[in-house]
Amino acid sequence: MTATLIAKELAAGHGDQVLFADLDLVVAPGDVVGLVGANGAGKSTLLRLLAGLDAPEQGSVRLTPPTANVGHLPQEPERRPGETVAEFLARRTGVAAAQRALDAATEALVSGDPGDAYSEALDRWLALGGADLEERAGEVTAGLGLAVDLNQEMTSLSGGQAARAGLASLLLSRYDLFLLDEPTNDLDLDGLERLERFVTSLRAGTVVVSHDREFLTRCVNRVLELDFAQQQVHAYGGGYDAYLNEREITRRHAREQYESYAETRMSLEARARTQRAWMEKGVKNARRKATDNDKIGRSFRTETTEKQAAKARQTEKLIERLDVVEEPRKEWKLQMEIAAAPRSGAVVGTLRGAVLRRGGFCLGPVDLQIDWAERIAITGANGSGKTTLLGALLGRFPLDEGAAALGPGVVVGEVDQARALFEGDEPLLEAFGALIDLPPADVRTLLAKFGLRAGHVLRPAATLSPGERTRAALALLQARGVNLLVLDEPTNHLDLPAIEQLESALASYQGTLLLVTHDRRMLEGVHTTRRLHVTSGHVTEG
Repeated sequence: MTATLIAKELAAGHGDQVLFADLDLVVAPGDVVGLVGANGAGKSTLLRLLAGLDAPEQGSVRLTPPTANVGHLPQEPERRPGETVAEFLARRTGVAAAQRALDAATEALVSGDPGDAYSEALDRWLALGGADLEERAGEVTAGLGLAVDLNQEMTSLSGGQAARAGLASLLLSRYDLFLLDEPTNDLDLDGLERLERFVTSLRAGTVVVSHDREFLTRCVNRVLELDFAQQQVHAYGGGYDAYLNEREITRRHAREQYESYAETRMSLEARARTQRAWMEKGVKNARRKATDNDKIGRSFRTETTEKQAAKARQTEKLIERLDVVEEPRKEWKLQMEIAAAPRSGAVVGTLRGAVLRRGGFCLGPVDLQIDWAERIAITGANGSGKTTLLGALLGRFPLDEGAAALGPGVVVGEVDQARALFEGDEPLLEAFGALIDLPPADVRTLLAKFGLRAGHVLRPAATLSPGERTRAALALLQARGVNLLVLDEPTNHLDLPAIEQLESALASYQGTLLLVTHDRRMLEGVHTTRRLHVTSGHVTEG
């Protein structure tokens, strides 16, 4: 079934804060709409409104036909305790809910109720692929290299395996409309390519939130921007690169129009002030010389004063008739630096004959030396052992064989893949303050520079969005000096401006860098001196 989604005049906000208003969107079959905007602009909120999970403050969302199946796949697929991989796939594809509805309709049919509900439930279950889901699930997971028993619990999977399971749930889905929130997070290069092929081959309409610039360039054919700074919604035809060019032109023209308006108004106001000053001077002269007998002079001065008054009134009317151009709001920008600690020794870290076993996975043996100021990119498929390699080097995981050591004076700064620094129940202000020797007022100021203001710092850290936790981790890097910077998928959940600022900060960072990323633009844009590739626990150069 093909479906069209029509949203009219949508509005949403948090408390007194307006996220967007008067938003119109039509998603037809074959459309791939990239939804972009800064963290907190309302992208995930909009997806929930389009999915019918939340009600808009104003406006409406309509599906044609109304029975179309909408798939809302949020970021960070929830791994529920006790839920197997097969159950996870059934839930994410909508088959589990369709199965429950079919079972209820079957019971009602047996009880003698009319069969309309049963027919509708059966059609929905079939349309979502319930009849052959088990067979397809085995094929898709095998094709993705997810070599696990589908009856295994999701909570037992590694981060890489969970990412593949999330991708499998998408590839297995048969929705009439897809709403995808950060589907590229945690995917390796092979997973990204599979996702791109899937999205570009869909007949169904798709709205996708992603901060992967290469993915957006390859997949989307339209862009909807939630411009939080200007409190505006902009729709752009064409792909992502065309959007970037058109947005730059639009913003430049808006600034030029305002500056032209401001300059014209300022010039007219200056002219009006001069004319009023001349008029007032003429009045004073007329009063001072009112007693002389020079009738011609008095007449001339009066006439001149009246002319200046008329000119001033004309100028004021010109000012009133100007079409007012509002000044474009200055967009909030993250200005990030990475504080440097004093230089460590010449050798930053070593692994000698290191072997680490975790369940059925084995890393090593690994022999590795990292020297001062090396900038190393670490690549490899999900589950190949990249995060395990970092953990072994940093001493986080005890080795089964061999030795690991960090050099003297090494001060580690880290953004880990799980963003585990800030996932407790204590408020962010306390969790951050426990990691850095700063007064609470200074902590608030620093976090505010990273877009984490009063509404964030008093909330339990675990309730922050993934993007907000990532910003907090980056703020910590700016607050305390480091000379070994370890970044494990740092672009996950970050908005595009923040990613660009991170890349800029990395360009000026003088210490040692270990960078794990599948962001193809970042791999190209960040200067590295060395590359390590991890394949099934084996580490190679190049």
